[in-house]
Amino acid sequence: MSYFSNVPQAPADGILKLSVLSKADSDANKVDLGVGAYRDDNGKPWVLPVIRTAEQRVASDPNGNHEYLGVGGLPALTSGAQTLIFGPDSPAIREKRVYTIQTISGTGANMVAAVFLKQFKQPADAAVYISKPTWGNHRSILQTAGHEVREYRYCNYDTLGLDIAGMLADLRAAPRNQIILLHACAHNPTGIDPTEQQWQQIADVMEERGHFPFFDCAYQGFATGDVDKDAYAIRLFVARGFELLVAESFAKNMGLYGERTGCLHAVTGDSALVASVSSQLNRLSRATISTASAYGAKLAGTVLQDPELYREWVGNMGEMSRRIKAMREGLRDRLRELGTPGDWDHVARQIGMFSFTGLSKPQVDVLREKYHLYMTDDGRISVAGLNSRNIDYVARAIDAVVRGDR
Repeated sequence: MSYFSNVPQAPADGILKLSVLSKADSDANKVDLGVGAYRDDNGKPWVLPVIRTAEQRVASDPNGNHEYLGVGGLPALTSGAQTLIFGPDSPAIREKRVYTIQTISGTGANMVAAVFLKQFKQPADAAVYISKPTWGNHRSILQTAGHEVREYRYCNYDTLGLDIAGMLADLRAAPRNQIILLHACAHNPTGIDPTEQQWQQIADVMEERGHFPFFDCAYQGFATGDVDKDAYAIRLFVARGFELLVAESFAKNMGLYGERTGCLHAVTGDSALVASVSSQLNRLSRATISTASAYGAKLAGTVLQDPELYREWVGNMGEMSRRIKAMREGLRDRLRELGTPGDWDHVARQIGMFSFTGLSKPQVDVLREKYHLYMTDDGRISVAGLNSRNIDYVARAIDAVVRGDR
């Protein structure tokens, strides 16, 4: 008998499976709306101009090398990321209550945080609550780390807006001192974000119930084009005195998808706690990846530390954000012009890379099999996959299936 005979087949990852199907489809009309990566109006990956400049600087650095980074990561990245997330005037940074460690993008940050919380959470039996729905990898990461995972209501499936009443009720009903995973901006997969007033309500309930905030921030600056606006929720919680964790990714906002560049931030209530927290995060990182990768960190650190490049980066993010917003409005307008049954305003109201369309799985199946449109089974589309060449075709296909085309 094989040593591996007791290993069962793992469930297929929906996103990866969709990518395989899309790549195998050679139809001329194919549109991939599943990939979670920015595309320009030609449907091509876009290397940010500011990243091209940073690449040249890194390559021409006479002191450049390929040595290991320290266990905490590249200081140019980690210090710049701190300021980006918490703001240049953050009391937490000023009071030295923040520790930042470089990670393997946002996924690595989530995993290090999950293992850290499993070892040190209070109480030890606290569950982690995730939004319904959430990024597909959240549950897998948390369960792999050994957490019990529960859900709180988030999407109102009738209006395709935020179910703020249901969310607040579930946070109140949860036992005290639970861990609540929150999307800082551009919620994945829905594109539905709380308003500033709603964030204040969420903070009120979490303070009342003693819950611990764990933010996942993968779209700062990419969501609205404004890094400060996209960090509102995190900064609000810090200003209100919460201790918290923040997983941060530079995949979307810098286009460093394959460079796997990210950070995990821990905000403590007292600077005296930073030494022990940092030692444990360093230990966990050392045990899993030894040290983080250098190249993407050097690119991101170069941008974050140079005022001129930083301004250019903000402009690049604004360009991406505006194109996605235009595609949202364009799809909504075309569906209106076609008289497609239903209210499609939600497509334009939602923000960030993704839109929760409200299409059913049978409709998604028809769109894939008959029209060669690829989206996840829950009807989520990557708005970045739309462009001036395919948006009319996509609108007509959606119109057809909504009207009952099988």
